[in-house]
Amino acid sequence: MKILFIGDIFGSPGRRAVHDLLGGIVAAHAPDLILANGENAAAGFGITPALVNELLGAGIDVLTSGNHIWDRKEIFPYLAEHAGGRLLRPANFPAGAPGQGLYLGRTRASVPYAVLNLQGRVFMQSIDCPFRGADALLEQIPAEVKIRILDMHAETTSEKMALGWYLDGRLTAVLGTHTHIATADERVLPAGTAYITDVGMTGPYDSVIGIEKRVVIEKFLNQLPARFEVAKEDVRLCGVLIEADPADGRAVSIQRITLPASSA
Repeated sequence: MKILFIGDIFGSPGRRAVHDLLGGIVAAHAPDLILANGENAAAGFGITPALVNELLGAGIDVLTSGNHIWDRKEIFPYLAEHAGGRLLRPANFPAGAPGQGLYLGRTRASVPYAVLNLQGRVFMQSIDCPFRGADALLEQIPAEVKIRILDMHAETTSEKMALGWYLDGRLTAVLGTHTHIATADERVLPAGTAYITDVGMTGPYDSVIGIEKRVVIEKFLNQLPARFEVAKEDVRLCGVLIEADPADGRAVSIQRITLPASSA
């Protein structure tokens, strides 16, 4: 079984990359399941119900998110009204937050799968423990569901890596998101969990993690408030392709994918 995970989709350039390139990836690799982090799809900050529908309509099966899931006010009622839907928010936000961090589904070939979403705490919001949160989510997954993919949305490499080791053998993959910088440490851990510290960003790379370089540099120089603008050039799709055995959920391989999109 093949699983494609697309890294943080950033603004309209990232969405364009998905529309331009996903069909070719499907033709070349025939993934059985397509996942993506969509929390920055709306001008780099948050996601709207319309963009959820757009990305799902483009062929993505489940969207994960992170700390920016709350940036657009219209997503609050959407998450509340679509419990069990295909847009996830980190499961370890305190009780009462709308939405959920676990999705159970089946592929077109009727293979059952689970998608989990958690957020780190180091240099981020002080929310519930992602390690204990992972344990709680695993208890909710039926034993027959062997394919289990986690988006771990976190700032530090150490927190992501520690969770990868903690969950080795219990998940098919632990995939890091949030920094928008792809790492080159993809591997299959000893007990069969595919791991990468950060999948990278799907968006403009002539930028500072998606934002116009000039704006960010000036902010670092003068420390004054600035209006961030989504960059437009050197748009790429970043992701990983995982092959796993659906009989036991163990990953066989993980490889990075980086593809340029057409010019605007």
